[in-house]
Amino acid sequence: MLQPISIFSLTELGQKLAHRISVLIPHAECIHRPEEFKATVLDRFVNKHRLIMICAAGIVMRVLAPALKNKQDDPAVLVIDQGGRYVIPLLSGHEGGGNLWGREVADKLNAQCVITSAANYYDSIRVAGIGCSRGCCAEDILQVMEQAMDSQALDLSCLQALASIELKSDEQGLLEVGQRLGLPLHFYSAEILAEYEARLTQKSEIVYRETGCYGIAEAAALVHCERLSGGRANLEIAKHKNRVATFALARSFAELSKH
Repeated sequence: MLQPISIFSLTELGQKLAHRISVLIPHAECIHRPEEFKATVLDRFVNKHRLIMICAAGIVMRVLAPALKNKQDDPAVLVIDQGGRYVIPLLSGHEGGGNLWGREVADKLNAQCVITSAANYYDSIRVAGIGCSRGCCAEDILQVMEQAMDSQALDLSCLQALASIELKSDEQGLLEVGQRLGLPLHFYSAEILAEYEARLTQKSEIVYRETGCYGIAEAAALVHCERLSGGRANLEIAKHKNRVATFALARSFAELSKH
């Protein structure tokens, strides 16, 4: 189940930044200057909401102090200045995934992520999930991939792998795309892809009737990205489609070393 996210702001500039973040992070809840600020923050925190706090770090610590348990149980908390320049993972950086999440948010905002815990180094992992009609040619698949990537100022060269459903493992157009791009192509069963149903941005009854899962491109991208990185992946580009092919892009970070 997708962990809920609550964004708190206290100033007008902070409110504008919160709205900007909510556009970049689907399903995030924006709460601006609530009447019972401390009680509202604590309510979300104890109910395992990840928090993005657009305010001073001192305020956050004073509010959360009574509810803190340990780094295994507490949800991740990020602090961001109202100008959106710095993202600070304040709590649960390692075990709670706050450091990785902070890097992802900072990347979306073109901000700097300030990691204050022991340094870890990460490599960005991007996986393209692809679905296609039977007999689809490589050019049609590449067209939807390039259009979607261009819309986010990304290039196909940033991909580490391609992924799809096992039913497409003999699809010549898809195999040709992998060969042209020089990327490994991985296939997953409908049962595995179905485990990602709750994280899909779009669900198709037609795809479900034909394959047994509600989406191929997004689910395949997520599952393989997570297997490559060993951590949680997020959809950087939700499903795009043309008349015969679908594409989605998932991104995660793989830890390279610890000091």
